[in-house]
Amino acid sequence: MTLARRLAAVLVTAVLATPAAAQNGAASGASDRYDLVIRNGRLLDGAGNPWIRADVAIRGDRIAAIGDLSAARATRTIDAAGRYVAPGFIDTHSHAGPGLANPALSAGTPLLAQGITTVVVNPDGGGPTDLVQQRARLVAAKPGVNVGLMVPHGSVRGAVLGSQDRKATDAELERMRGIVRAGMAAGAFGLSSGPFYAPGSFAPTEELVELAKVAGAGGGVYTSHIRDESDYTIGVVAAVDEVIRVAREGGLPGIVTHIKALGPNVWGKSRTLVEHIEGARAQGVEVFADQYPYEASGTSLSASLVPRWAEVGGGDSLRARIADPVARVRLRAGMVENLARRGGAERMQFQRYTPDPTVEGKTLRQVADERKQDPVDLAMALIAKGSAGITSFNMDSTDIATLMRQPWTMTASDGDLVPMGQGVPHPRAYGTFPRKLGKYARDERTVGLEQAIRSMTSLPAAVFRMHDRGLLRPGAYADVVVFDLAKVRDAATYTQPHQLAEGMAYVIVNGAVAVDDGKATDARGGVVLKR
Repeated sequence: MTLARRLAAVLVTAVLATPAAAQNGAASGASDRYDLVIRNGRLLDGAGNPWIRADVAIRGDRIAAIGDLSAARATRTIDAAGRYVAPGFIDTHSHAGPGLANPALSAGTPLLAQGITTVVVNPDGGGPTDLVQQRARLVAAKPGVNVGLMVPHGSVRGAVLGSQDRKATDAELERMRGIVRAGMAAGAFGLSSGPFYAPGSFAPTEELVELAKVAGAGGGVYTSHIRDESDYTIGVVAAVDEVIRVAREGGLPGIVTHIKALGPNVWGKSRTLVEHIEGARAQGVEVFADQYPYEASGTSLSASLVPRWAEVGGGDSLRARIADPVARVRLRAGMVENLARRGGAERMQFQRYTPDPTVEGKTLRQVADERKQDPVDLAMALIAKGSAGITSFNMDSTDIATLMRQPWTMTASDGDLVPMGQGVPHPRAYGTFPRKLGKYARDERTVGLEQAIRSMTSLPAAVFRMHDRGLLRPGAYADVVVFDLAKVRDAATYTQPHQLAEGMAYVIVNGAVAVDDGKATDARGGVVLKR
């Protein structure tokens, strides 16, 4: 054994030492036989440690050994020379749930091409409330990645109160507690909320606290699309403080999901957000964030422009207000203010609009100019006919970097899983994880490679209490990626998003090779996780 090999074996034992490691680690002999051995790679364990030279052996759905396995026998061997070997990436905020429940999309190829092996779905307080049924649909569809479920607060509130803007009665709150309790019993990882969106926006903080207590009692986390990422209502700083309060009083970890300072009015607030989160953590409140590495966000046209008072009663009530001459004056004034918060009509690009696909890929300004309409009047006309998804260019690069560098910031895509070629979705659905590795770690060095990998692996596994995932160690589930850092690239763009990411040579999900030498295999190794 060379000196380098001996040092690697010592480092692996020190970093990854567990009872399993002692039995199955670097000391494995030639008599051992494995299903797969990945040799000669630069191993990043996921904990933030510098890479070491080590082999990884997989037997069944688990990592069986790590270290110098040059004498080991295996059914298959992958030579990872010149490449990095890391834990599979965990996407803490994904809208891929409906796609993964569709057998035509459930292989999850756009996810696997990014190195994603696990997604957490039902974010922003949206998604089904019957998690037993959702789990059954996902299992039947045979997903290509692991799936963790959240209980969606907005859907829970909607099931009990509809779109009413009022405080829940004691009886209604107890009904909501029951739905959350059932979701946690079904294996959910916690409670997701979106108090920026109706009907979650109609809930007072106290309601969020009470339901978070239920999730916390079941060992879950609280994750929130905060009430205000800009200065719509209470402001972004107060909205982050609300997550801190829910975490403190609910007795569970709190996550500020896709953290940002949205719009020119709040650019530069990232430093204040960091100070408030750091202050809460110093006081013993378990607060984290996740982030996608893009300067544009994605939401619906109505969510970005329509004041929440106009959404009371649901879609029919909103359309009635648009048609009513008196209500329309007040609504239009609010939409003019909100468009200014977003930086103007030229910063909003249509993703998907089923009633008129010709607008997809164009900005609100472009369509307004083509049709010789005021942008706000056009927006109201479009909203009256159906829902329009938009990409909104509203973040500052300094804020992105400031928030990315924090040790408590995880990586999340906020991306959908849709048929290739459908609409013009945000490129985060195809490129989030490679973009962070390529643009922000390799090229711009905003964060180190080790920190970037940690934000995608061991940190989310620890925060969501996903046992035996997120780390390369003997005994852990064999979710593994092998990538060429020089070739990692997010090919998706804002105008041409339907392009798979590049650079992931091998992606292994629970021991099944899902990406083999850069090509998807349809291995379908994913499982629907339980907390």
